[in-house]
Amino acid sequence: MPETRHRAFNQIGNLQMQTSVLFYLIIAILILQFVAEAVLGHLNARKFGEPIPADLQDVYGEEEYERSQSYKRTNYRFGLLSSGFSLLLSLGFLISGGFEWVDNLARSISDQLIIQTMAFFGIILVGADILTIPFSWYHTFVIEERFGFNKSTKRLFLLDKLKGWLLMLLLGGSLLALVVWLYQLAGENFWIYAWGLITAFTIFMNLFYSKLIVPLFNRQTPLEDGSLKAKIEHYAESVGFKLENIFVIDGSRRSTKANAYFSGFGKEKRVTLFDTLIKDLDEEEIVAVLAHEVGHYKRNHIVINLFASILNAGITLYILSLFINNPEVSLAIGVSQPSFHAALVGFGMLYSPVSELTGLLLNYLSRKFEFEADAFARKTFDGRPLISSLKKLSRNNLSNLTPHPAYVFVHYSHPPLKDRIQQLKA
Repeated sequence: MPETRHRAFNQIGNLQMQTSVLFYLIIAILILQFVAEAVLGHLNARKFGEPIPADLQDVYGEEEYERSQSYKRTNYRFGLLSSGFSLLLSLGFLISGGFEWVDNLARSISDQLIIQTMAFFGIILVGADILTIPFSWYHTFVIEERFGFNKSTKRLFLLDKLKGWLLMLLLGGSLLALVVWLYQLAGENFWIYAWGLITAFTIFMNLFYSKLIVPLFNRQTPLEDGSLKAKIEHYAESVGFKLENIFVIDGSRRSTKANAYFSGFGKEKRVTLFDTLIKDLDEEEIVAVLAHEVGHYKRNHIVINLFASILNAGITLYILSLFINNPEVSLAIGVSQPSFHAALVGFGMLYSPVSELTGLLLNYLSRKFEFEADAFARKTFDGRPLISSLKKLSRNNLSNLTPHPAYVFVHYSHPPLKDRIQQLKA
């Protein structure tokens, strides 16, 4: 009997020690990520005042360049403030037992694991979003307003928040509930079924996001008949690209910044042009931008990105299945009772350095794809209007023309403007 008791005490002691190690490891990860971001941001900020590269001399006038530098510096300082607040919030929540409080609250609502998990994440996500609303508000209605970008109203801002929470509840909550249900049914093998579920959801959203989600926030209208539509259709026909869905989205409701994107595949593929893009560019430039988007489709970038996303989800879920039943992972965030939802949070924090590495790979792949799409547009249409369109968009968005290479490597999903133009001229 004493030997059994001694063994039990040893097991408890080992569990507490492992939990403490993981707790301090999580804190170290949070701090190191903040420091790494701060160093990258500082390196990038030091290059704000560099001369405009030779190929980009016509992007900004002297006054515009000063304005773009002011915009970059303002966003840099604001980013430091907001990320510092997020770090303090996360550390404070961990150290003060915030997860234990939320866990007890979730358990008081129901003794059903699915409801507990949804309540736990709902409280944390909505609570964190509410606490950071002042930062989003300031960025939209002070910084973006000061530099002439913001077109959103306070009513629209709040409506977007409410719609976002509702979508999180309906889509995110439903997906999470199904994952928990699969965990209860299949145990450690739940990751296989969860992977299938997430794969189906990912493909569905790729196909129907523009039809189902975008209309909740923006109005999309078919591009009107006219010379622009005729030029787009002529180009699409010349490269064997069947294009029936060309839409214009009212991006000007929220911002003056312009964009265009390609979504879906098969019969559900569509091109969406921001109304600000049509306003800022001439027709040749718009067709060149469209040619770039068609290049993504023709080079199978859409499918490759989809496959990479699904593969990444599968690997993450498999690794999660190896740790989800380890009580130390749950207890590491300060809760007193191990659970699926606590382990999910603990795993997410511990796995974040791996996610960062995955992000580096995906960003590298994305930059490579951007060069390939540019080359396709140059080959099948003309590189010159694409160059002029990129310059106009950079000028209108006050883009950074001299980013630090390390910052580009970590954060940029698109190559810097200078590199894209050099490739287009090569």
